[in-house]
Amino acid sequence: MTEAKQAEEVRILDGVLLKCSICQHDRFHSRKAMLNTKSATFFQVEWLNRNADCHVCDRCGFVHWFLRE
Repeated sequence: MTEAKQAEEVRILDGVLLKCSICQHDRFHSRKAMLNTKSATFFQVEWLNRNADCHVCDRCGFVHWFLRE
């Protein structure tokens, strides 16, 4: 069994510390999420969809989504 990764601070926008907009906690579990579109799914080219950075609050579970341009 693998150990769960510890929640960490996340810095965004020129080093600003991210705080949960719901509970103000400052520790998150980070992951990527694919932003699916109907057309990509229809043509079976989902790999062309964009990815978002998601940071899940370690306290309340709220997901903060960030889309890099």
